[in-house]
Amino acid sequence: MSIMQASCIALVSSLILTVIFLPLLIKFMHSHHEGQEIRDEGPKWHQKKSGTPTMGGTIFVIAAVISVIWVTAWQHSLNKVVWILVISLLGYGIIGFLDDGIKLYYKRNLGLRAWQKLALQIIIAVVIVLIASSDHFNFGLYIPFAGVVHSVALFVIFIIFWLVGFSNAVNLSDGLDGLATGLSVVAYGTYAYIAFKQKNFAILAFCMSVIGGLIAFFIFNHKPAKIFMGDAGSLALGGGLATVSIMLRPWSLLLVGIVFVCETASVIMQVISFQTTGKRIFKMTPIHHHFEMLGWSEWKVDIVFWIVGLVGSILYLVIWG
Repeated sequence: MSIMQASCIALVSSLILTVIFLPLLIKFMHSHHEGQEIRDEGPKWHQKKSGTPTMGGTIFVIAAVISVIWVTAWQHSLNKVVWILVISLLGYGIIGFLDDGIKLYYKRNLGLRAWQKLALQIIIAVVIVLIASSDHFNFGLYIPFAGVVHSVALFVIFIIFWLVGFSNAVNLSDGLDGLATGLSVVAYGTYAYIAFKQKNFAILAFCMSVIGGLIAFFIFNHKPAKIFMGDAGSLALGGGLATVSIMLRPWSLLLVGIVFVCETASVIMQVISFQTTGKRIFKMTPIHHHFEMLGWSEWKVDIVFWIVGLVGSILYLVIWG
Protein backbone atom coordinates (compact mmCIF):
# COMPACT_ATOMS: atom_id res chain seq x y z
CA MET A 1 0.00 0.00 0.00
CA SER A 2 1.35 3.45 -0.95
CA ILE A 3 1.90 6.16 1.65
CA MET A 4 -0.88 8.23 0.08
CA GLN A 5 -3.37 5.36 0.31
CA ALA A 6 -2.47 4.75 3.96
CA SER A 7 -2.73 8.48 4.68
CA CYS A 8 -6.16 8.64 3.05
CA ILE A 9 -7.24 5.83 5.36
CA ALA A 10 -6.04 7.96 8.29
CA LEU A 11 -8.12 10.86 6.96
CA VAL A 12 -11.25 8.75 6.56
CA SER A 13 -10.76 7.14 9.96
CA SER A 14 -10.51 10.51 11.69
CA LEU A 15 -13.47 11.85 9.74
CA ILE A 16 -15.68 8.89 10.70
CA LEU A 17 -14.74 9.05 14.38
CA THR A 18 -15.50 12.77 14.50
CA VAL A 19 -18.83 12.40 12.69
CA ILE A 20 -19.88 9.66 15.12
CA PHE A 21 -18.86 11.26 18.41
CA LEU A 22 -19.32 14.99 17.81
CA PRO A 23 -23.15 14.83 17.76
CA LEU A 24 -22.97 12.93 21.05
CA LEU A 25 -20.93 15.74 22.58
CA ILE A 26 -23.37 18.35 21.26
CA LYS A 27 -26.28 16.41 22.76
CA PHE A 28 -24.45 16.05 26.07
CA MET A 29 -23.62 19.75 26.24
CA HIS A 30 -27.21 20.73 25.49
CA SER A 31 -28.63 18.34 28.07
CA HIS A 32 -26.34 19.82 30.72
CA HIS A 33 -26.94 23.39 29.55
CA GLU A 34 -23.23 23.91 28.95
CA GLY A 35 -22.30 26.51 26.37
CA GLN A 36 -19.85 29.22 25.40
CA GLU A 37 -20.05 32.55 27.22
CA ILE A 38 -19.53 35.30 24.63
CA ARG A 39 -17.26 38.16 25.72
CA ASP A 40 -19.01 41.49 26.23
CA GLU A 41 -16.31 43.48 24.40
CA GLY A 42 -16.90 41.55 21.17
CA PRO A 43 -19.39 42.49 18.43
CA LYS A 44 -22.85 42.87 20.00
CA TRP A 45 -24.49 40.58 17.45
CA HIS A 46 -22.31 37.71 18.67
CA GLN A 47 -24.26 37.66 21.93
CA LYS A 48 -26.90 35.51 20.26
CA LYS A 49 -24.26 32.77 20.04
CA SER A 50 -24.05 32.59 23.82
CA GLY A 51 -24.91 29.10 25.01
CA THR A 52 -23.61 27.36 21.88
CA PRO A 53 -21.80 24.15 22.89
CA THR A 54 -18.01 24.37 22.84
CA MET A 55 -14.99 22.10 23.31
CA GLY A 56 -15.75 20.42 19.97
CA GLY A 57 -12.01 20.39 19.31
CA THR A 58 -11.69 17.65 21.91
CA ILE A 59 -13.35 15.22 19.53
CA PHE A 60 -11.35 15.91 16.37
CA VAL A 61 -8.08 16.06 18.32
CA ILE A 62 -8.68 12.63 19.87
CA ALA A 63 -9.90 11.28 16.52
CA ALA A 64 -6.73 12.54 14.79
CA VAL A 65 -4.48 11.08 17.49
CA ILE A 66 -6.15 7.66 17.32
CA SER A 67 -6.07 7.63 13.52
CA VAL A 68 -2.42 8.60 13.07
CA ILE A 69 -1.23 6.17 15.75
CA TRP A 70 -3.06 3.12 14.42
CA VAL A 71 -2.34 3.83 10.75
CA THR A 72 1.39 4.42 11.30
CA ALA A 73 1.57 1.38 13.60
CA TRP A 74 -0.18 -0.69 10.93
CA GLN A 75 2.39 0.51 8.39
CA HIS A 76 5.26 -0.14 10.84
CA SER A 77 6.04 3.60 10.85
CA LEU A 78 5.13 4.52 14.42
CA ASN A 79 8.32 6.37 15.29
CA LYS A 80 9.53 9.30 17.38
CA VAL A 81 8.31 11.83 14.80
CA VAL A 82 4.75 10.56 15.22
CA TRP A 83 4.97 10.76 19.00
CA ILE A 84 6.33 14.31 18.88
CA LEU A 85 3.45 15.36 16.64
CA VAL A 86 0.91 13.61 18.84
CA ILE A 87 2.31 15.25 21.97
CA SER A 88 2.19 18.68 20.35
CA LEU A 89 -1.44 18.24 19.29
CA LEU A 90 -2.61 16.53 22.45
CA GLY A 91 -0.50 18.63 24.82
CA TYR A 92 -1.81 21.96 23.60
CA GLY A 93 -5.26 20.42 23.32
CA ILE A 94 -5.18 19.55 27.02
CA ILE A 95 -4.22 23.13 27.89
CA GLY A 96 -7.19 24.32 25.86
CA PHE A 97 -9.42 21.70 27.48
CA LEU A 98 -8.51 23.04 30.94
CA ASP A 99 -9.14 26.59 29.76
CA ASP A 100 -12.53 25.69 28.28
CA GLY A 101 -13.46 23.62 31.33
CA ILE A 102 -12.86 26.53 33.70
CA LYS A 103 -14.94 28.82 31.50
CA LEU A 104 -17.84 26.37 31.48
CA TYR A 105 -17.63 25.52 35.19
CA TYR A 106 -17.61 29.14 36.32
CA LYS A 107 -19.94 30.33 33.52
CA ARG A 108 -17.56 33.03 32.33
CA ASN A 109 -15.48 33.95 29.28
CA LEU A 110 -12.17 33.91 31.17
CA GLY A 111 -10.52 30.53 31.77
CA LEU A 112 -6.91 30.03 32.76
CA ARG A 113 -5.02 33.16 33.70
CA ALA A 114 -2.68 34.42 30.99
CA TRP A 115 0.45 33.48 32.94
CA GLN A 116 -0.90 30.00 33.67
CA LYS A 117 -1.67 29.34 30.02
CA LEU A 118 1.72 30.69 28.92
CA ALA A 119 3.57 28.59 31.49
CA LEU A 120 1.80 25.42 30.37
CA GLN A 121 2.46 26.22 26.70
CA ILE A 122 6.16 26.69 27.41
CA ILE A 123 6.29 23.42 29.37
CA ILE A 124 4.82 21.47 26.43
CA ALA A 125 7.32 23.12 24.07
CA VAL A 126 10.22 22.17 26.36
CA VAL A 127 8.96 18.59 26.57
CA ILE A 128 8.90 18.41 22.78
CA VAL A 129 12.44 19.77 22.60
CA LEU A 130 13.67 17.19 25.11
CA ILE A 131 12.05 14.31 23.25
CA ALA A 132 13.25 15.51 19.87
CA SER A 133 16.78 16.42 20.90
CA SER A 134 18.25 12.92 20.72
CA ASP A 135 18.27 12.37 16.99
CA HIS A 136 15.65 14.24 14.94
CA PHE A 137 16.86 17.80 15.28
CA ASN A 138 20.48 18.87 14.85
CA PHE A 139 19.82 22.30 16.44
CA GLY A 140 20.69 24.00 13.19
CA LEU A 141 18.39 26.93 12.48
CA TYR A 142 18.36 28.68 9.11
CA ILE A 143 18.21 32.45 9.53
CA PRO A 144 17.59 34.54 6.40
CA PHE A 145 20.70 36.39 5.19
CA ALA A 146 22.79 34.67 7.88
CA GLY A 147 22.65 31.02 6.83
CA VAL A 148 22.37 28.07 9.21
CA VAL A 149 23.23 28.92 12.80
CA HIS A 150 24.13 26.01 15.08
CA SER A 151 23.13 27.11 18.56
CA VAL A 152 21.25 24.97 21.07
CA ALA A 153 20.03 28.00 23.02
CA LEU A 154 18.82 29.84 19.90
CA PHE A 155 17.09 26.75 18.56
CA VAL A 156 15.30 26.02 21.85
CA ILE A 157 14.15 29.64 22.15
CA PHE A 158 12.91 29.52 18.55
CA ILE A 159 10.89 26.34 19.13
CA ILE A 160 9.29 27.74 22.28
CA PHE A 161 8.48 31.02 20.52
CA TRP A 162 7.14 29.23 17.44
CA LEU A 163 4.91 26.79 19.34
CA VAL A 164 3.55 29.31 21.82
CA GLY A 165 3.15 31.97 19.13
CA PHE A 166 1.25 29.91 16.60
CA SER A 167 -0.89 28.06 19.13
CA ASN A 168 -2.10 31.50 20.26
CA ALA A 169 -2.35 32.75 16.66
CA VAL A 170 -4.79 30.01 15.68
CA ASN A 171 -6.64 30.64 18.93
CA LEU A 172 -7.08 34.33 17.99
CA SER A 173 -8.39 33.30 14.57
CA ASP A 174 -11.14 31.19 16.11
CA GLY A 175 -13.64 34.01 16.41
CA LEU A 176 -16.10 33.34 13.60
CA ASP A 177 -18.07 30.24 12.67
CA GLY A 178 -15.84 27.99 10.57
CA LEU A 179 -13.00 30.50 10.16
CA ALA A 180 -10.18 28.70 12.00
CA THR A 181 -11.46 25.34 10.74
CA GLY A 182 -11.15 26.32 7.08
CA LEU A 183 -7.81 28.06 7.54
CA SER A 184 -6.41 25.01 9.31
CA VAL A 185 -7.55 22.67 6.54
CA VAL A 186 -5.67 24.83 4.03
CA ALA A 187 -2.50 24.98 6.16
CA TYR A 188 -2.43 21.29 7.08
CA GLY A 189 -3.26 20.42 3.48
CA THR A 190 -0.24 22.41 2.31
CA TYR A 191 2.08 20.58 4.68
CA ALA A 192 0.52 17.26 3.70
CA TYR A 193 1.52 18.02 0.12
CA ILE A 194 5.08 18.97 1.16
CA ALA A 195 5.36 15.81 3.30
CA PHE A 196 4.13 13.70 0.39
CA LYS A 197 6.76 15.21 -1.91
CA GLN A 198 9.41 14.46 0.69
CA LYS A 199 8.00 10.93 1.19
CA ASN A 200 7.65 11.64 4.89
CA PHE A 201 4.84 9.25 5.81
CA ALA A 202 4.69 10.12 9.51
CA ILE A 203 4.00 13.82 8.90
CA LEU A 204 1.72 13.09 5.93
CA ALA A 205 -0.40 10.69 7.99
CA PHE A 206 -0.56 13.19 10.83
CA CYS A 207 -1.69 16.05 8.59
CA MET A 208 -4.26 13.89 6.85
CA SER A 209 -5.63 12.70 10.20
CA VAL A 210 -6.11 16.28 11.35
CA ILE A 211 -7.70 17.25 8.02
CA GLY A 212 -10.17 14.38 8.27
CA GLY A 213 -11.28 15.49 11.72
CA LEU A 214 -11.57 19.11 10.58
CA ILE A 215 -13.67 18.25 7.52
CA ALA A 216 -16.11 16.38 9.75
CA PHE A 217 -16.05 19.15 12.33
CA PHE A 218 -16.87 21.78 9.71
CA ILE A 219 -20.21 20.06 9.09
CA PHE A 220 -21.22 21.21 12.57
CA ASN A 221 -19.09 24.36 12.81
CA HIS A 222 -20.04 26.36 9.73
CA LYS A 223 -22.44 29.27 10.20
CA PRO A 224 -24.67 28.96 12.14
CA ALA A 225 -22.34 26.85 14.27
CA LYS A 226 -23.86 24.01 16.26
CA ILE A 227 -20.64 23.77 18.26
CA PHE A 228 -17.39 25.71 18.65
CA MET A 229 -13.95 24.07 18.70
CA GLY A 230 -12.96 26.05 21.79
CA ASP A 231 -9.39 26.43 22.99
CA ALA A 232 -9.19 22.64 23.12
CA GLY A 233 -9.22 22.71 19.34
CA SER A 234 -7.55 25.98 18.39
CA LEU A 235 -4.53 25.67 20.69
CA ALA A 236 -4.05 22.06 19.57
CA LEU A 237 -4.23 23.00 15.88
CA GLY A 238 -1.71 25.80 16.34
CA GLY A 239 0.70 23.64 18.31
CA GLY A 240 0.50 20.82 15.80
CA LEU A 241 0.91 23.18 12.86
CA ALA A 242 3.97 24.84 14.38
CA THR A 243 5.57 21.45 15.07
CA VAL A 244 4.93 20.22 11.53
CA SER A 245 6.45 23.38 10.07
CA ILE A 246 9.57 23.01 12.23
CA MET A 247 10.03 19.43 11.04
CA LEU A 248 9.58 20.36 7.39
CA ARG A 249 10.39 24.04 6.72
CA PRO A 250 10.13 26.33 9.76
CA TRP A 251 9.82 29.76 8.15
CA SER A 252 7.23 28.51 5.66
CA LEU A 253 4.48 28.99 8.23
CA LEU A 254 4.83 32.77 7.94
CA LEU A 255 3.32 32.49 4.45
CA VAL A 256 1.32 29.27 4.74
CA GLY A 257 -0.23 30.67 7.93
CA ILE A 258 -0.35 34.26 6.70
CA VAL A 259 -3.86 34.86 8.08
CA PHE A 260 -2.84 33.59 11.51
CA VAL A 261 0.13 35.97 11.38
CA CYS A 262 -2.09 38.90 10.39
CA GLU A 263 -4.62 38.14 13.12
CA THR A 264 -1.86 38.21 15.73
CA ALA A 265 -0.17 41.27 14.26
CA SER A 266 -3.45 43.18 14.32
CA VAL A 267 -3.83 42.61 18.05
CA ILE A 268 -0.22 43.61 18.76
CA MET A 269 -0.50 46.75 16.61
CA GLN A 270 -3.79 47.72 18.24
CA VAL A 271 -2.40 47.39 21.76
CA ILE A 272 0.79 49.30 20.98
CA SER A 273 -1.09 52.07 19.17
CA PHE A 274 -3.65 52.51 21.92
CA GLN A 275 -1.09 52.49 24.72
CA THR A 276 1.23 54.95 23.00
CA THR A 277 -1.18 57.30 21.22
CA GLY A 278 -4.58 56.55 22.71
CA LYS A 279 -5.87 55.79 19.22
CA ARG A 280 -6.97 52.53 17.64
CA ILE A 281 -5.80 51.40 14.21
CA PHE A 282 -8.67 48.95 13.72
CA LYS A 283 -12.30 49.15 14.73
CA MET A 284 -11.83 45.93 16.68
CA THR A 285 -9.27 43.13 16.87
CA PRO A 286 -8.46 40.42 15.97
CA ILE A 287 -8.77 41.79 12.47
CA HIS A 288 -11.68 39.55 11.41
CA HIS A 289 -13.84 41.63 13.79
CA HIS A 290 -12.63 44.82 12.06
CA PHE A 291 -14.18 43.63 8.82
CA GLU A 292 -17.35 42.62 10.63
CA MET A 293 -17.57 46.16 12.00
CA LEU A 294 -17.26 47.42 8.41
CA GLY A 295 -20.44 45.52 7.59
CA TRP A 296 -19.06 42.27 6.19
CA SER A 297 -21.08 39.14 6.93
CA GLU A 298 -19.41 36.24 8.70
CA TRP A 299 -19.55 34.20 5.51
CA LYS A 300 -17.84 36.98 3.55
CA VAL A 301 -15.05 37.28 6.12
CA ASP A 302 -14.65 33.50 6.18
CA ILE A 303 -14.44 33.13 2.42
CA VAL A 304 -12.08 36.08 1.90
CA PHE A 305 -9.78 34.94 4.71
CA TRP A 306 -9.80 31.34 3.42
CA ILE A 307 -8.86 32.62 -0.04
CA VAL A 308 -6.03 34.71 1.43
CA GLY A 309 -4.78 31.65 3.31
CA LEU A 310 -4.99 29.55 0.15
CA VAL A 311 -3.18 32.18 -1.92
CA GLY A 312 -0.44 32.35 0.71
CA SER A 313 0.02 28.58 0.57
CA ILE A 314 0.01 28.50 -3.24
CA LEU A 315 2.55 31.32 -3.38
CA TYR A 316 4.83 29.44 -1.03
CA LEU A 317 4.58 26.24 -3.08
CA VAL A 318 5.14 28.09 -6.36
CA ILE A 319 8.19 29.98 -5.08
CA TRP A 320 9.80 27.35 -2.87
CA GLY A 321 8.08 24.17 -3.97
